[in-house]
Amino acid sequence: MKQIPGGICAAKGFAAAGLRAGIKPSSPADKNDLGLLVSEVPCAAAGVFTTNLVKASPVLLDQEQLKDGSAQALIVNSSIANACAPEGDAVCRREVELVSGAADVKASDVLVSSTGVIGLRLNVEAIEAALPELVAQLDHSPEASDALARAIMTTDTVKKEIAFEFEVGGKTAHIGGISKGSGMIHPQMGTMLCYLTTDAAVSTELLDMALRDVVGKTFNRISVDGDMSTNDTCIVLANGLAGNGCIAAEGADYEAFRDAMYAVCLYLCRLMAKDGEGATHLMTCTVSGASDEAAAETLAKSVINSSLTKAAIFGADANWGRVLCALGYAGVPFDPEQVRIAFASDKGEVVVCENGRGVDFSEERAKEILLEEEVIIRVDLSEGSGEATCWGCDLTYDYVKINGDYRT
Repeated sequence: MKQIPGGICAAKGFAAAGLRAGIKPSSPADKNDLGLLVSEVPCAAAGVFTTNLVKASPVLLDQEQLKDGSAQALIVNSSIANACAPEGDAVCRREVELVSGAADVKASDVLVSSTGVIGLRLNVEAIEAALPELVAQLDHSPEASDALARAIMTTDTVKKEIAFEFEVGGKTAHIGGISKGSGMIHPQMGTMLCYLTTDAAVSTELLDMALRDVVGKTFNRISVDGDMSTNDTCIVLANGLAGNGCIAAEGADYEAFRDAMYAVCLYLCRLMAKDGEGATHLMTCTVSGASDEAAAETLAKSVINSSLTKAAIFGADANWGRVLCALGYAGVPFDPEQVRIAFASDKGEVVVCENGRGVDFSEERAKEILLEEEVIIRVDLSEGSGEATCWGCDLTYDYVKINGDYRT
């Protein structure tokens, strides 16, 4: 497996486009706000969505559309979330009709996504007016992936895309993805959209199994602010144009495909955590020595969600007591008397707690370590073989500034 250029267009047969439709007139004039993804042929498809009880209209529509395990096109907009919005469901259905006609795709194979402000009517008239140009711009190039990746950005400060080449069934296959997400990010997915494309041939059942497994170990292990969105979506499309025998059972080919999907999602989820609203540090927490993986995951999530720990990381303050406290209220039994905590980065590692008690360490050395871009919190419970890693970011003054007037 090796990284390649092309993003979501790296897999054979996928074309993308993105442009400014003016969905929200106040948006910057140079900001793409509408994107389209189309496969040359129908695809096996699977998706996972927000577990929030309040779901946006596009989420509800896509859940219905994916029941047959097939899709070929996806339209997505930023600026307006089409969640709890006037005419939300009708607007989604209209988008399906428009894309079906313009891209010559069955209506049942069209998916819809939105991200942005909740509660406002989505300007479907602007989408309809822009669609002919959007279809005309469809292309298989890396630039087309870039245009689509930028169309889904909201408060993101960096574009998020990646692609890999891998071998499966004696054939060279490709998998790529784009995502957006910076705030309202919480385990069980946050305000994130993620689209994955592959030219590997995979059955719908195995595609769904791989997606749920990978999302559980990547996107569901990140948190920026503890707020879960109404629009979270992660969709994968597999068109089979790589020419491998269809992966329909677990085995070496399935493992190779799942590993490639994991590589894409791991890269994207870490980038989302790093790009948290106002963030200055990527915060990684690895818990080892837990009774099992589930316990380790719960504990690591508790640490990355701790506002006090996040604030300490922002200030490069080795306040390990906040980490131990966050472990203690996670709801997972463990023996505090066996806990070891260390802070690490590219500058090295400093142990700050042994057997649940503070140890002497250099505050100057600790600060040097904590000033690095990625800060790692290592927790060892010394009780079992369970291990999990979760990702978050520090809590800064800018987070409040960004969210204080996000709607207005």
